[in-house]
Amino acid sequence: MNRAESMNRGITGMSPLSDVAIPSLKGKVSDEEWAIRVDLAAAYRLVAHFGWDDLIFTHLSARIPGPEHHFLLNPYNLMFEEVTASSLVKVDIHGNAVDPTPFVTNPAGFTIHSAIHMARDDAHAVMHLHTPAGQAVSAHDEGLLPLTQTAMLVRTDLAFHDYEGVATDLDERERLVADLGDKGGMILRNHGTLAVGGNVGECFIKLYFIERACQAQIMALSGGDKCNDPPQGTPELAAEQGMVGLKVAANLLAWPALLRKAHRLDPSFAT
Repeated sequence: MNRAESMNRGITGMSPLSDVAIPSLKGKVSDEEWAIRVDLAAAYRLVAHFGWDDLIFTHLSARIPGPEHHFLLNPYNLMFEEVTASSLVKVDIHGNAVDPTPFVTNPAGFTIHSAIHMARDDAHAVMHLHTPAGQAVSAHDEGLLPLTQTAMLVRTDLAFHDYEGVATDLDERERLVADLGDKGGMILRNHGTLAVGGNVGECFIKLYFIERACQAQIMALSGGDKCNDPPQGTPELAAEQGMVGLKVAANLLAWPALLRKAHRLDPSFAT
């Protein structure tokens, strides 16, 4: 039985969420793991808040420190607005749950995220979306264009990966990692967007800029083909500024503010 068949059989036998008890893991995992769980659950809730979710079909992950390369993924049958720190599933490099859980995970999510977490020591968080704007730009032959400051801050740190179908084939991992290289983000052609970060906050802010740039590009191009080109040299300057500034802004300013917002929206994510 292949992985997709196994996942399908597991999903068929699942109980409704209302029948599933989700015991709190606070105090049952290390303080470091709990903090990562809270950050990742907040990222799921914020993705839902910004309207970036695609029902249950995209995924955000975070690595748990340690030599095992365990990482956290969302339960496959929960909406992003339902994800909590305790419901996140910790999986090993083979996609198996490390601890007992009533949930299963998305096989495509495992393929993409396991590839990057295993290959990149700096990939502590990986986030992938299917927003309409991100998918639209992923279908453009030239990808993300230097039409806005937002795009110029991130576009030189983006890689591209050609579409190979729904990502359930583990053999794709090698090609995905090779295409990503050392970049901090990726346009998955005809598919969507992806960001890699040193922590959940950095990854989320990078993804925010990528998604915002994609949205602006679609809006700009919808007005015709007479877009203003930035002055020579400014895209390169903005790219240099982005490589430094986004990380600082994420860790010291934007992510702490977003965590406060997540608590105001619904503090249950941190349970």
